[in-house]
Amino acid sequence: MKSRNFPLILRGISALFLSAAVILTIVALVGYSRQRNSYPAGMTIAGVPVGGVDPVTASQRVLQVYTSPVMVEYLGSNILITPSQVGFQVNMDAMLAAADLTRTGASFWGGFWDYLWNRPPAAADVPLVSELSEARLRDYLQNEIALRYDTPPAPAQPIPGTTNFLPGAPGQTLDVERAVTLIEDALRSPSSRAVALTSIRTAAAHPTLDNLEILLKQIIQLNDFDGLVGLYMLDLQTGQEIHFAENAGQPLSVQPDVAFTASSTAKIPIMVSYYSQFGAAALDPKTLDAMVDMIRRSENPPADKFMAALDENRGPLLVTEKMKALGLENTFMAGYFYQGAPLLQRMTTPSNSRVDVSANPDDYNQTTPSDMGILLEDLYQCADKNGGALVAVFPGKISQQVCQQMIEILVQDKLGALLQAGVPEGTRIAHKHGWITNNAGVINNVSDAAIVYSPGGNYVIAVYTYHPVQIVFDNANKLFGQISQAVYNYFNVSTQ
Repeated sequence: MKSRNFPLILRGISALFLSAAVILTIVALVGYSRQRNSYPAGMTIAGVPVGGVDPVTASQRVLQVYTSPVMVEYLGSNILITPSQVGFQVNMDAMLAAADLTRTGASFWGGFWDYLWNRPPAAADVPLVSELSEARLRDYLQNEIALRYDTPPAPAQPIPGTTNFLPGAPGQTLDVERAVTLIEDALRSPSSRAVALTSIRTAAAHPTLDNLEILLKQIIQLNDFDGLVGLYMLDLQTGQEIHFAENAGQPLSVQPDVAFTASSTAKIPIMVSYYSQFGAAALDPKTLDAMVDMIRRSENPPADKFMAALDENRGPLLVTEKMKALGLENTFMAGYFYQGAPLLQRMTTPSNSRVDVSANPDDYNQTTPSDMGILLEDLYQCADKNGGALVAVFPGKISQQVCQQMIEILVQDKLGALLQAGVPEGTRIAHKHGWITNNAGVINNVSDAAIVYSPGGNYVIAVYTYHPVQIVFDNANKLFGQISQAVYNYFNVSTQ
């Protein structure tokens, strides 16, 4: 009896264990299936932990992180940037799809086996998928941060009553390129969402030409000069210019410019005309010595000799023609310098045809501040870059070498007064001065035209003055020196 029941008992026990195993397997399958519906432990989406949560909860976690503001510190101010302000958004659907593929893509039974043995799945990270409008970010940086917090450089300002400028102050401007990179990294980071933006130190702004012009007019006023003044100044780096005329402190139009007696500044057009006809052949020592005498000593016989070399009878008129060819229609020579020289032709120009003002210009030689300034600019461009009107109008005759020699000749005018008195000793200045003393010993015209080479920039300046009664030379020398010093200081604020 006992032996007959044992197999039944054994089968019962086996069935019990088998039933228990099936139940446990079913329970495990249910647990694994539930776990498989959530993201595995250790999984991150865009760096945000989502292990053990369902896709909806995971999406909420990720969006909570990536829609939070980025803290920006700039020049001591804290600014919150909402991602949507700069066109940043995450592609949640794409990331969830990638996460679901990781969650369900592995073998079901292989995962179940690992689950049974309590082996956690390998950690997985779904990378961030996002979009950023760099254009909107740059616009925000420029208009919301830079515009509000930048400190623009302050320009140097003229000091009233002096020839000096008060130095300006440097500024701070946002380094936009660096800011774009830093903020983009912060927007794409789940944890490092604070950045410190950097600024670029900008040098103090240069004084404006308007300020210089005001200063120059103040200098004329403070010198109590009640005659006629014409001034032309050209920045040879930028091409910007100052050009004005005043009569007894009242502004005058410079369209057309005011005609003045050229006096000895006419020797610049004479020199240019001579070389435009004879070219490099005229660079011999004897000619150079005579040119230096004409410029440095301001002697008239060499000037007459050079004009006669152009044409014995019409030499001065050829100078006029060559100036017209350069576009200088208000500059002319109508006769030689020697006493009693005949007037070869009466010249009518736009400038000497004005009826609103007159500097009583000489019928024999006339020019304007702008004409003389432009001629010096042409000479500078020719000597510096072998360019400009001189080379174009007189090809084969005027060359860079010839122009450089003409400038060297003008450098020999070492008067030490007028415009040269206003620049530091040793400054390279190529210029020609001029004035006329009448038979009674009275001066009515004083002029100087120069190319000035300075550390802060090279420039052309031409100043012409006239007074119907008398110009006292010492007073004119002071006026010219202060005008020259103010312009020099404008170009060299840091060294004044």
